[in-house]
Amino acid sequence: MATVNYAEKYANIVDERFKLGSLTASLVNQNFDWIGVETVKVFSRALTTLNDYNLTGANRYGTPDELGNAVQEMKITQDKSFTYTIDKKTQQDTNGTMEAAATLRENIDNLVIPAMDKYRLGVIAGKAAHVVTKAVTKENAYEEFLAVQEKLDDAKAPTGGRVCICTPAYHNFLKLDESFTKVGDMATQIAIKGLVGEVDGVLVFKAPTSYFPADVDFIITNPIASPSPVKLQEFKIHDDAPGISGYLVEARVRYDCFVLDQKKEAIGVHKGK
Repeated sequence: MATVNYAEKYANIVDERFKLGSLTASLVNQNFDWIGVETVKVFSRALTTLNDYNLTGANRYGTPDELGNAVQEMKITQDKSFTYTIDKKTQQDTNGTMEAAATLRENIDNLVIPAMDKYRLGVIAGKAAHVVTKAVTKENAYEEFLAVQEKLDDAKAPTGGRVCICTPAYHNFLKLDESFTKVGDMATQIAIKGLVGEVDGVLVFKAPTSYFPADVDFIITNPIASPSPVKLQEFKIHDDAPGISGYLVEARVRYDCFVLDQKKEAIGVHKGK
């Protein structure tokens, strides 16, 4: 059973945890509809063969074959929940700091949203078509950013809409790299929901290192590549539920993140050694 500290003379100000809000919302899209289903399938088309045209014969364009396709299945797998009680005595004798709605909001901010962010980053990094591996220093941080950009450019990934999310350590190296600070696009220092700048037309966000898969310094992606449905967000506060004098709080969230097979070329990951 959890320990409850009852008030003797406590301040009515709660020492709440820091919260960041969602840091990955700009990396994903909601372009597909999971209403009424848990699985969505998406088709992609194969390419044919480019032939040399023949000036003679019956099949001058080449031998025709049926054009193929592929199907990608996207099934929601994440089904998370939490629950706890707040006894009326607890609520009455803690200077109002254990108000049910406030505790629910704190758990959403510090449990649910970070879990979704970490899961999304894991999926996006794991499905990336391009991985560059090299130890980052303050001398090469900008060069390594350009190396990932080069991979994406060679893969014909759209230049518009690219977004980078990086660790604080990488961001610090970038700010210390003279080749960036003296030459790069320094239309930076935009502090909106973690937005920390723009590098060569790519918006850059920071996220805690613990949100990233091991050794990942930064990810450059495009939201068109990653559908991320939130199928269910259910948050309940029951007043005097059966068997409980007080509040029963329950929460359930169903979500997932995917990378489209034909869009993974728009994702580049940089890893340190």
